[in-house]
Amino acid sequence: MILLCNSRKRVIFAANLPNNKIMTRKIVLILSAVILCGTLQSRAQQRCEPYFSVDDLPDAVVWLPAPPDSVGGQFTGDILQYMWGKTIRNTERGEQAVAHRVTEVADMAAFFSEPFGMTISETATPAIFRLLARAIPTFRSTASKPKRYYQRKRPFVRYNESSAIPWEDEELRYSGSYPSGHSIRGFGMALVLCEVNPDQQNALLKLGYEWGQSRVIAGVHWQSDVDASRFMAAGVFARLHTSQAFIADMAAAREEFMKIRNQNK
Repeated sequence: MILLCNSRKRVIFAANLPNNKIMTRKIVLILSAVILCGTLQSRAQQRCEPYFSVDDLPDAVVWLPAPPDSVGGQFTGDILQYMWGKTIRNTERGEQAVAHRVTEVADMAAFFSEPFGMTISETATPAIFRLLARAIPTFRSTASKPKRYYQRKRPFVRYNESSAIPWEDEELRYSGSYPSGHSIRGFGMALVLCEVNPDQQNALLKLGYEWGQSRVIAGVHWQSDVDASRFMAAGVFARLHTSQAFIADMAAAREEFMKIRNQNK
């Protein structure tokens, strides 16, 4: 009789196998591999699971003003910022704006590593990376309701032009402009990392701010989209501190940071 258990010590396989040691060993190895894959997949899903569902987060449709109408002073400011962004595109800052288009946590972490003061990655800083892997999807999810509700046209769509990221135009054309999911991610990552390493708060917040302005330069968001996103990121950040899981992950991330920093002194 062979018994195999999962990571919670539950028996998931039991069978009488033929009296053949080689055959028995092969079957056990195969089944063990299946169990291991399932366990790793479960852990990966847990690592990336948001701290809150969308319904538990602040609803921007309720508390945040609607985007500016297509007339009036506020929208005039949006137009002027869009025109300003177009003048920046053929510069080094314009190239940076295109580079900031990334959305994966690992790719974003590579940018934030410099102002943070150390490499942030799943292998170099697993606790910090785990914190970000759960926090950033939480930040981003709060944009879903207002995007669907307002369905605001993006700048490059309104003017029937191409953005600075033309290969993404078709995909972005049909998604709402207000608020900016990229900006929520970027400012959210800055806020989280500031709590891990407060000594670098100025540099981190600067990059978080620039992450949003990159969307204006690229022509895929209005300035008011980006401004709203920063308020939304602040609201989600406050909500995160009511999660015991977030508080525990933050404590582990800070402990890891202090340990690495002390080792590098």
